[in-house]
Order: sequence, then C-alpha cells, then structure tokens
Amino acid sequence: MPGKIVSIHSFRGGTGKSNIAANLAAIAALDGKRVAVMDTDMASPGIHVIFGMGREKMKHTLNDYLRGACDIGDTCMDLTERLGIKKGKLFLIPSSMTATEITRILREGYEVGDLKRGFTDVIKEKDLDMLIIDTHPGLDRETLLSMATAHYLFVVARIDEQDLLGTAATLSVARKLQVPDIKIVINKKPSIYEDKAIISEVESKFKSRVATIIPLLPLLIEAGSRFVVSLRYPENEFTKKIEEIYRLTL
Repeated sequence: MPGKIVSIHSFRGGTGKSNIAANLAAIAALDGKRVAVMDTDMASPGIHVIFGMGREKMKHTLNDYLRGACDIGDTCMDLTERLGIKKGKLFLIPSSMTATEITRILREGYEVGDLKRGFTDVIKEKDLDMLIIDTHPGLDRETLLSMATAHYLFVVARIDEQDLLGTAATLSVARKLQVPDIKIVINKKPSIYEDKAIISEVESKFKSRVATIIPLLPLLIEAGSRFVVSLRYPENEFTKKIEEIYRLTL
C-alpha cells in the first residue's frame, strides 16, 4: 500500500505548524516508519532549522526540483543517523532559504502538477509509509493541492479570533476538496482556558474533531525551533501530545 500523505496546515503563520510537522516526523520514524517531511512553504521556509540544518548548505532543495534542475529523490536528506533514530527512516525535503531562490519562486511560480508528481514519486522512490507536508500558511494553489492529495489534514490554530476565523475558512475548503480525514490541533493554549470547554466549543462550531490541545509550554519557548523536542525530551508533555496526533494516522 502506498504511503499516506499527512498535511499540516494553518491559516496564519506563527501557529507552531512546522514544529508539529518536524516532531510528528520524528515520532513516526522512532516507531519504525519510513517517513519524509517536505517543506512546501517556499516563501518562508524553515523546518530544516528545527532539524539542526540552519547553517548548512543544502545540495538540492524542492526549488531545484520544481524548476527541473534535479529529481525529487536528489532533494531528500537522510537525517536518520544524525538524529539517532534506530528503527525507522527520516528524510527531509527542504525548501531553499536563499533570497535569490525565494524571490525567483515568488516571481516565476511553478507548475502545481510538478509538485503533485513530486509527492507520488518520492513516496514510491523512498518506499515511504508517510509523507508529511509542512504547508504554506493561508490558502493558495500549493495549499489546495496538498489538501486535495492528503489522507489526513491537521489544521493548527491558536485560541485567537483571527486564527479561528481563518480555520473555519480552511475547513470549509477542505470539505469541498473531500479530504478524507480532517482534524484541528489547538496549539499554544494559555493556561486560563480549560481543555473540555475548548473541545466542546470548537467541535460544535467547526464540526470537526479536535485531535489534541497543546498548552503553551515553557520548554517550547526555550527550544525556540533549535531542536526536535520529542527526540531530546521523550517524556515531555509536548511529546505525548504529538504521539496523540501520530496515533490518529495509524
């Protein structure tokens, strides 16, 4: 059976979407899965930083693949050994962080069909159990594609009026695209709110299940996207919450 596509999306930036995608990939790999995480947020890439690749020069990126300069397999960085993962495999498909490449992709765009082909080709080539897509915030062609091809869509939102209104729009679009499994992840929850009340209100308002609620944890502020929390702190509450999301994809 070909690998599942898991899309992690948010209507606005700053929700912690990339952090959730990186940690979900790590949890899946630790469970023995062959997993790749792809950064399709080409306007503001950054998931590679969480994997400790911030200062390293990347040989090939998703940008290179989309302009026909390399195959999708060439963009896959095998981080398994580097991250100390013993059973599974973890690949990263980064987007370029150079100003030239970002400007070029914003100016020239790319064929969405090529991106779709990249999804299916990389699953086949690397024999993936799971491809996790860290999407561009908001709703654009790339987002619609990663939603339309996803088996699982997790929409990340904070308890914030703008976030929640945007989440409503995202869910509405996802339903029109007939995404098989759509769930909401509430992230950075301030301690003044009760989980039960949030679940009740969000689920009745949005007619979608809440996958999990991640509190605003001091450890995440301290980590500051510098490392994969679930690998360094396997017993932390954040790791347990990511494991809850992972179990929903099995």
